[in-house]
Amino acid sequence: MIRPPTRFALALTLPAALLVSCGPPPAQNTPDQESTDGATAQAAFFAALATHCGKAYGGTLVSKDEADADFVDAEMIMYVTECTDDSIAVPFHVLLDGEWDRSRTWLITRTADGVRLKHDHRHEDGEPDAVTMYGGDTADDGTPRAQTFPVDEESIALFEREGLDASVTNIWRVEVDPAGAANGQFAYELARTIEGGAPEPRNFRVEFDLTNEIAPPPPAWGWE
Repeated sequence: MIRPPTRFALALTLPAALLVSCGPPPAQNTPDQESTDGATAQAAFFAALATHCGKAYGGTLVSKDEADADFVDAEMIMYVTECTDDSIAVPFHVLLDGEWDRSRTWLITRTADGVRLKHDHRHEDGEPDAVTMYGGDTADDGTPRAQTFPVDEESIALFEREGLDASVTNIWRVEVDPAGAANGQFAYELARTIEGGAPEPRNFRVEFDLTNEIAPPPPAWGWE
């Protein structure tokens, strides 16, 4: 599943120039409730993530799918980096069998219509995997704390080409609390449902403790 990038289609920036400069919001969690202004909710979500620029955090797998057996109890690190006014890269590092897999980077980008999530998936030599730059755009307002990303048409075409038919029903979700929030957390989730057309349910979710900053890891593969 994750040795030099595998086709685990659901884990992975744009060059950076300028760190986003945002002061951290008040030290409390933002309620995960519907916003009447989608643009405001999405801007607040992006700003919350930007407050973590330059910081790394440890995490763990919290979902229970058998497909993710290799991830159970594995050490994980997310590192918020390469921040610009419109894009943030979040490398996702996993320690497996005593070696770090640094193949995945989550890319969060502001667009004219909302927020986009893409996965940059690389081999150890920095070359792109056959399955890379997949993801989707927000389809609704979301909330200041959480945004959902249904798979986009470009990714569907990629998955079909690579024989990953179940992945054409992917829906990703990212949750983030701003720096300084009590019990702050970052979560990344991939879900497929029977109702959404998947042949069987799928749930992959990792959570990171944003109250305990750790030393940044080495760069993700291809980002040296």
